[in-house]
Parts: sequence; C-alpha cells; structure tokens
Amino acid sequence: MKISTKGDYATRALQELSMHYNEGPLRIQEIAQRQDIPVRYLEQLLLILKRAGYLESKRGVRGGYYLAKSPHLITLGEIIRLMEGSPAPIFCVDPSSQEKCTVEKICGFQGIWVEIRDTIAHILDNVTFEEIGRRARLRIASKSVSYHI
Repeated sequence: MKISTKGDYATRALQELSMHYNEGPLRIQEIAQRQDIPVRYLEQLLLILKRAGYLESKRGVRGGYYLAKSPHLITLGEIIRLMEGSPAPIFCVDPSSQEKCTVEKICGFQGIWVEIRDTIAHILDNVTFEEIGRRARLRIASKSVSYHI
C-alpha cells in the first residue's frame, strides 16, 4: 500500500486538528503552515473531509475548521479509505474491485495478499487520531529537549 500526497496531507491536517481538539477552529493558513501543506490543496482536502462528516467549519474572524467528533472516534483507516480507497495491495483481494483474476485457480499469492491486506487494515482500523495526536506531542516534546554535554 502506498499513500499518495492526498492521503498524506489529509491525515496530517487531521493530526493538527486532533492536537487542538476543543480549542476552537483552526484557520486553513495555520494548518497549512504547521504541516507544510499548500493552502490551495489543503482547502480541497478539508472540503472532502467536511462533506464526509469529519469536520465542521465556522465563518468569520475567529473562523476555521474543527473536528466534528472526538479524535478517539476517528480511525486512520477511515481517512485512508476516504482519500485512497481500499488498502488492498492488489486488485484480486480488493472487495471493491470489479476485475476478475484470470489465474485465481492456480495462484499461490492470493493468500499472502489477503494476509497483507488484513494486517494493514487491522493496523489502520486500530489507530485513532487521538493516538496520533499523542504520538505527535511526544515527538515534539522530545525534540524540544536540548542535551548539553
């Protein structure tokens, strides 16, 4: 499974919003600057996330975007599927695929591809944005500590 720029930027934007959950809306420019995402691209992604019910927005001077639900209720898997589609490594084990495998009866790989798909899905579906925010805070804290010898 490979994450595109679209999936990368969407998950990073949600990480930022998760880290500031219940602090009020964040302006697009703030999210873009903190996560190094182009503003125009971020605008498009935030609209997709809003239409899918993950975000709310507020207009005005103190406006911006905020999570529509708690970060502990949003999994990485939900967002990856929204932005990228199925995490299946190949079409023959993708439940949404319309393609039919011509060598399915003799294929020695299908079980492996299923195992890979299911392992990836398990990880994605068991990591919430609350956890991602916690991990980000720990990294930020560890980077701000300076060691003097």
